Amino acid sequence: MTHTIRKATTDDAGALAELAAVTFPLACPPQSSPEDIAAHLANTLSESHFEGYLADADVTILVIEDDGGLRGYSLLVNRPAADPDVAAVLTVLPSTELSKCYVHPDHHGLGAAAELMHASLETSAAAGAAGVWLGVNNQNARAIRFYEKAGFRKVGSKSFRLGATVEHDFVMERAVP
Repeated sequence: MTHTIRKATTDDAGALAELAAVTFPLACPPQSSPEDIAAHLANTLSESHFEGYLADADVTILVIEDDGGLRGYSLLVNRPAADPDVAAVLTVLPSTELSKCYVHPDHHGLGAAAELMHASLETSAAAGAAGVWLGVNNQNARAIRFYEKAGFRKVGSKSFRLGATVEHDFVMERAVP
């Protein structure tokens, strides 16, 4: 696979929203309604939201670029966990949240996600983090396996609102290299 991993710029906001519309539904539980998914995309992963993330000094978005298009992204939040359920279980501090880590399904199984994870961990370490944490839906077995293979371990749980539904996520963390 020939691709580049780089920091996103404001010019990427539209392409990031388009990619999120493809990748986010794949991480949702099978019973998630299209309305709840659409609401989350509109309220969290729209072009204007990505513009806001890119303007936030505590947020870094890395993208996988291939043949001029975006094929994956990760969103890192370098500030203390705001959710008390998360803050109570983290042990490797200071910690960066790996808020999003998605690869287009056409690139699954090609090593792109592992490379993006490696770059995300390196970026977190360079920003001063000792650890990285994430939330993953407790029904997303594929993602859980991927995160465990990347060195994350389950340390707790938290709730996640997806539209009108409350989902349950595992909180996972690992030390950075």
